[in-house]
Amino acid sequence: MILFPAIDLKDGRCVRLRQGDMAQATIFNEDAAAQAATFEAQGFEWLHVVDLNGAFAGHSVNAPAIRGILDAIKMPVQLGGGIRDFAAIASWLEAGVTRVILGTVAVRDPALVKQAAKSFPGRIAVGIDARDGVVAVEGWAKASSLSATELARRFEDEGVAAIIFTDIARDGMLQGVNVAATAALACAVSIPIIASGGVSGVEDIRQLIDSGAPIAGAVIGRALYDGRIKPAEALFAARR
Repeated sequence: MILFPAIDLKDGRCVRLRQGDMAQATIFNEDAAAQAATFEAQGFEWLHVVDLNGAFAGHSVNAPAIRGILDAIKMPVQLGGGIRDFAAIASWLEAGVTRVILGTVAVRDPALVKQAAKSFPGRIAVGIDARDGVVAVEGWAKASSLSATELARRFEDEGVAAIIFTDIARDGMLQGVNVAATAALACAVSIPIIASGGVSGVEDIRQLIDSGAPIAGAVIGRALYDGRIKPAEALFAARR
């Protein structure tokens, strides 16, 4: 299992939200590039970056901070938040992002996701953020009419590299990852599933592995920043 430490960017800073609420942001580091370098030094092999302002605005807002991160580290970066057209996808991949995460546009314009996945093999992921099983869009501010499984199945056999599945109710709450929902999604589609939201300790990583479902990875946020998860211990559990 691959662990993805998370950098969520708001106004250029590393923050963590509670249930996606921009009004409930805790600043953990003013220097995003330095935080990325710390994660790399700790032994992580991927980085998960979200432009929170961009998710609400519908276009990239924290570009300077993102470029600073790309300049500071060598490990691959997956980036989401406000990337909603082909030009933006191509621009970020050309800038050095390894994988672009498409969320809102996966609901609004699935044809674009499929086009991008074919144009950039292995470099397009879909972000599925769900509240009570229903997919939310536009920075989690609006609900769609789709279930997480319905949306995921739209992209079967389309070349999507991964799906990052977030349980909004648990995101930033340190209440434990939704193992059951994540495992069910992983068993429903052949696309690799990455768990996100609520990882509060190493036991969550073990539970994802022990579920028996083909869960490919997990995004870790607040628990890393506040010390509930020790990087070495988490990486050891994931590599088991």
